[in-house]
Amino acid sequence: MATDQMNELTEELRQFQAEKEKIRKIVGQIGGQGADTHEKVITIIFTVLLIILFVADVCRHLLGVELPLPPLFSLEIGVLLVSVKIIWMIHNQTRVEHFQFWILNSIEFRLDQVSARLRKIEKQLQDNGEAKQ
Repeated sequence: MATDQMNELTEELRQFQAEKEKIRKIVGQIGGQGADTHEKVITIIFTVLLIILFVADVCRHLLGVELPLPPLFSLEIGVLLVSVKIIWMIHNQTRVEHFQFWILNSIEFRLDQVSARLRKIEKQLQDNGEAKQ
């Protein structure tokens, strides 16, 4: 009986390690190092574009430089860029929340399995204890 339990525990350990590797790969796809660098590049691009629009608008108003763009165009483009960045951030946050929900759901499922197994083992121990008496 002890050998059977050891085999079961070894198999559960293998399954756990396989699940751990699967989760590690998924985490890498959702928010790993590559995603962090990608996010920084996008933020820098948005910031540079907004600064360029701001400097162009300041040059137009303070220095009297004529630009080929309509007067409120830079303001409109700035609002558009900020809006797109906010939408991008909301999208990324939604992905993270979905992943967290998936992880919590998986943990709950595993806890239910462990709880059922524990009840089964307790019942077997009680039955074996009663059989020996």
